[in-house]
Amino acid sequence: MSAVLSPPMPPTPWRQALPALALVFVALGLLYRDSFAAMVGIWSRSDTFAHAFLVPPIALWLVWRQREPLARLVPRPQPWLLLPMAAAALAWLVGDLAGVNALTQLAATALLVLAVPTLLGGAVARQILFPLGFLFFMVPFGEFLMPTLMDWTADVTVFALKLFGLPVYREGLQFVIPSGTWSVVEACSGVRYLIASFMVGTLFAYLNYRSASRRVVFAAVSLLVPVLANWARAVLIVMLGHLSDNRLAAGVDHIIYGWVFFGVVVMLMFFIGARWSEAPAEAAPPRQTTPAEPGRPALYWGVAAAAVLLLALPHGAAGRLQNAAVKTPVLALPDLAGTGAAASQEPLHTPIFEGPKAEASRVYGSGPGAVTVHVAYYRQQTYGHKLVNSENMLVKSEGSRWHRTASGQRAIMIGERSVSLRTAELRAGALSAVQPEQRLQVRQIYWVDGRLTTSDTAAAVSSVFGQLAGRGDDGAAITFYIAGDDVERANAALDQFVGRHLDALAAWLADVRAAR
Repeated sequence: MSAVLSPPMPPTPWRQALPALALVFVALGLLYRDSFAAMVGIWSRSDTFAHAFLVPPIALWLVWRQREPLARLVPRPQPWLLLPMAAAALAWLVGDLAGVNALTQLAATALLVLAVPTLLGGAVARQILFPLGFLFFMVPFGEFLMPTLMDWTADVTVFALKLFGLPVYREGLQFVIPSGTWSVVEACSGVRYLIASFMVGTLFAYLNYRSASRRVVFAAVSLLVPVLANWARAVLIVMLGHLSDNRLAAGVDHIIYGWVFFGVVVMLMFFIGARWSEAPAEAAPPRQTTPAEPGRPALYWGVAAAAVLLLALPHGAAGRLQNAAVKTPVLALPDLAGTGAAASQEPLHTPIFEGPKAEASRVYGSGPGAVTVHVAYYRQQTYGHKLVNSENMLVKSEGSRWHRTASGQRAIMIGERSVSLRTAELRAGALSAVQPEQRLQVRQIYWVDGRLTTSDTAAAVSSVFGQLAGRGDDGAAITFYIAGDDVERANAALDQFVGRHLDALAAWLADVRAAR
């Protein structure tokens, strides 16, 4: 008597596809660990993005909720999706060369998301489309809105105070009312409320609505409500301080009150939104299905190997472009025709630049008409050591002797051509005790790869093209400023100085780069 052995069951497609996907995830985590670590570092040190710690576990939970419908699908690799993965890898390389954290982190997250449809197919990706998209909330993005939101908050607050009959004197982000001086700082911009509300509101819409229109409307509301709530919070805080003779809502209290107020508003938004919630769709009855077709391991592992190779290519290119040995630049601002340098005169102010390769200031002339030139020079730019950086600024809104009261752009004639420069006005001391001589008129411009520009984007792109062309990523920020009690006369003198000497400074910077 002999036993008849049945043939072994072939492995299911999922048992073939998931290990291949895991290989791509491991390679992505190892190769792009610096980008992911930078994201986590920002989450841990910034209250604005602390909520991002919740994004990965929430996304995993949302995928787990779909485990039954996913089990009924057959994963099918889509090799053509390696093309968008290649585009995301190229975007990461550009961001890495330019030192733009947001771009590298966005590209790394896009690679993480694209790996799923590439290895598992479009049907699987569509089933978990929202959890995949939700992962983009990991990217610390949105702080560029802070200056605009701060201006809006100041505008609305001053407008409301005037409606209440209070006299207000405003300069920039500071304003004075009879009971004291107030200032709109980064924490008052409301950007942290905006980002957190949008993340939670989007999740709420996905879980409580089935129709796309309701989801989009509620997500839009979750963007609008925190902006309006922040304006109301700012007005209420100032009025509370005014009516209590600054015994309430002063110091850190107004931050605490702000979070309490924001929490109440968001809970009210969810309470109202829940009234239009839709019942979840009824689960489809189980159906008789034929056994899944045998998988093709060679296809899964072939696509996974191609994806891993594609992920590795940008790192090799970045290493070759960034590891060339170069000298540290020596900055000694040159003599300029028709000016004199007062050796004993110290600069009144030094702009804030993070991690330049070299930095120098020089005062040209003496007395009230003296012009100070400051240069921050960057070479082999990396994270935290780059020309275009949100941490580079004229002054901080808190803890600084100087305060920005105005900003803009101005065109100045340089020979036969017009060149645009950023402008600003800084004021020292308390707004309630301003002296005319405590003002500085400022001009700023970038010099990158031999070009002058005021655009952050143009400066970053020029830096990347310079590296790809083998010229390096050298760039500098040039700041000019002058003090004076006559603002109009000071501006005219500063423009004349810039128009006469900007080309000479650009030529000097070209010589500094040539000495690399």
